[in-house]
Amino acid sequence: MEPELDSNNRLLPLTAYGVKAMSMGFLVPQDSPVAWRGLMVQKAMNQLMFEVSWPKLDLLILDMPPGTGDVQLTITQSIDLAGAIVVSTPQDLALRDAVRGVDLFRKVNVPMLGMVQNMSTFTCTNCGHHHDIFGLDGVRKKCEQLGINLLGDIPLHPSICHDADAGKPTVVAAPDGPQALAFHAVMEAVAKSIGLR
Repeated sequence: MEPELDSNNRLLPLTAYGVKAMSMGFLVPQDSPVAWRGLMVQKAMNQLMFEVSWPKLDLLILDMPPGTGDVQLTITQSIDLAGAIVVSTPQDLALRDAVRGVDLFRKVNVPMLGMVQNMSTFTCTNCGHHHDIFGLDGVRKKCEQLGINLLGDIPLHPSICHDADAGKPTVVAAPDGPQALAFHAVMEAVAKSIGLR
């Protein structure tokens, strides 16, 4: 489904499960690479923020790829941010990039709301044993070192991947399951950190 335009020639966000969303993925053909240089990426980000007919929102979440480049700097200079959240696996290599992100947001005076530990633990569906595939508590330890909040842990679980591929968020597909509860815990921590709770 492609976004439509309103009477002012602005993109209308798509809505699913009560959440309004806009993405470059909605605007380019599914199999086409987005091989753009910095200026094109900046222009696209500005379009997604300022040329979309957003209704009155409680919260606007900008999901960005990892990095500390043009896109992140443009966003910090274009709008007033309530804060930044950095998501990382517990793996040392991933944490190095995550720390660069934390440092960038601190340098440009964007409040660091905290970090989320993604793919934290895999629980075997046969025996129930916990496997720390990417390491144990790397993000938790890094948060302690950096003096920032750990907002929560998202487990490594096949249902999360399956739900995403099916276009149905885990919090909708199995709202009382442990994976959904992990997502809810992260959102509660975020809401509290920005004064929505």
